[in-house]
Amino acid sequence: MGHRRVIGDLRVQVLMRRGGWRSWTILWPDGAVYGEADRFLQKHDGSGTQRTYAYLLVDHLRWLEREALDLGSVQLRDLERYMGLVGAQVNGPLGVPWRIGKRPYGHETLKTAAACLKGFYLDLAVLGSNAELGRQLALTRLPSRADRNRALLGHVKRSAPANPLAPKVRRRRHPKLLPDGARDALLANATTARDRMVVTWLLDGGFRIGELCGLHLADLHLRERAACAQARVPHTHICHRRGNRNQASAKTKYPWALEDGVITGGLIKRVSPAMIHTYFDYMTSEYPTAADHGMLLVQLTGLGRGDPWTADAARGMFARMSRRAGLGHITPHQCRHQFATNVLDAADGNLLIARDAGGWASTATVADIYAHIDIHDPALTAALQTVWGER
Repeated sequence: MGHRRVIGDLRVQVLMRRGGWRSWTILWPDGAVYGEADRFLQKHDGSGTQRTYAYLLVDHLRWLEREALDLGSVQLRDLERYMGLVGAQVNGPLGVPWRIGKRPYGHETLKTAAACLKGFYLDLAVLGSNAELGRQLALTRLPSRADRNRALLGHVKRSAPANPLAPKVRRRRHPKLLPDGARDALLANATTARDRMVVTWLLDGGFRIGELCGLHLADLHLRERAACAQARVPHTHICHRRGNRNQASAKTKYPWALEDGVITGGLIKRVSPAMIHTYFDYMTSEYPTAADHGMLLVQLTGLGRGDPWTADAARGMFARMSRRAGLGHITPHQCRHQFATNVLDAADGNLLIARDAGGWASTATVADIYAHIDIHDPALTAALQTVWGER
């Protein structure tokens, strides 16, 4: 805590581990490990959370350096001030926004930053540093129904952790959907069979882009009554792997196994006839026979031809394709929003069907984001016209 440097010295360092997976820590410019941060980040080793926490935490530690604050002297009001600064869009009573020249944190990022800072300072308190701040952060609240449902023996649960740094709860309703005619426009502007496959699988399967780029050929069971015997219809297994060469991985971490050359377990998703058609079109026309990694999506040009395709490259392709189609900037995740909305409409609002089709952990997420009356719904229009005296 006495290791002083000028602002901007701290940096995130990526470490390559045996087995092909990565971990993240925070270093000083001379290569010394920031001990307190490293100890906290090691608790999340092997998960995607570690990378997110590393970049959120290094930003906070740089701010502490600018404010000349030591970890042992930080108070709750300092953390509240920091949370206000990283989310500020304009100058306010607390001063100029931190991260000047960069986009302020959005609501979800603020929630994640609050969880990161609380965990970090509670970890310090356990080690005997800044125990008063740890006491102020270790708040509890009455458990909600969702807390009880998630917990083993939830009916006897009496309290749940609370975070005084977290932003106020905000409902994420009305997600950004695709414009009308987007599917045909995107397919018409896709330049390769691989890109047409990506568009079709995103729209018909509701995949996250990390899930799609993390698929292996062995995960695809595209015929009826596949050897896994876990689904009678064509499907795919989404398996969380840490060692993918393109570093893409599924968000969900359901257990899976490779038994006698057959994948079982993971998150099972059905595939449409159009998905199967675009898959065979891609495999027979563009997939390199020399690829030895077994992953589905590959780079088609350049020095890296045949290498696994990264999620960032897929997002870049999608952005270029959407601009060529005259649709503006569209992200792959908008396809997932559109998929969930379409499934809910077709299933008459059945949350269980939408949850399983999209692979969400609970119906609460689906209900909070997607389960609402569309603003153009005829029933809503009729009700408002009655209220307005037009019917």
